[in-house]
Amino acid sequence: MMPNPVRLFHITAIDNLRAICKRGELISKNAGAIQGINYQNIAHADIQTTRAAKSVPIPPGGNIHDYVPFYFAPRSPMLFTINNGNVEGCSSKQEDILHFETTVDRVTANNAEFVFYDRNAAILFSKAFTDLSKLETEIAWDLITEEPRLDGYCKYFKTTEKYIDRMERRQAEFLLKHTVYLSAMTRIGVINKSKAEIVREILAETGIDLVVEVKTDWYFLGQ
Repeated sequence: MMPNPVRLFHITAIDNLRAICKRGELISKNAGAIQGINYQNIAHADIQTTRAAKSVPIPPGGNIHDYVPFYFAPRSPMLFTINNGNVEGCSSKQEDILHFETTVDRVTANNAEFVFYDRNAAILFSKAFTDLSKLETEIAWDLITEEPRLDGYCKYFKTTEKYIDRMERRQAEFLLKHTVYLSAMTRIGVINKSKAEIVREILAETGIDLVVEVKTDWYFLGQ
């Protein structure tokens, strides 16, 4: 069953937070490149090349790197990959990563341009939608919220003989074109108290009013 509200999650390195807060917004890869902003990268280079070249087939158009990406659940396969040191050129571990949390309702207010995909947007046969009524039927909520759960989301995501496309569907994406203001976020989740203090200090220095919480269920801690 689709959660209500539908929560969204964006991960980034804590080292990027100060620059993000000074802008007051998350921006797309392409917008950052145009403005000469170099955030610490936490993504596979080959996948990013694919995303940069892949067009969004329906309005508002452009390509995937024109959008700020969000997942429909925390504790993503991407975070797992980062923590295992499998992203070339990325030295971050999961404790160095924070989650921005928001909801579909919040980010689509004020006529924001968006598109969502039924699985990882970089996959050739992924399907794109802009009709929010299709969220309930096109996103694999049965996989995303299946028991056993952590904070309402299935703790497992790997593809198996029984779940032949679970990983790619677990990575379904909601994409916001160009920018998302931090005022649309509901909170920031981090792995432990020490990281929470670091994040709170950055928010205080930059004048951003956001709740910071330790959310161990959003990380891979042997649960």
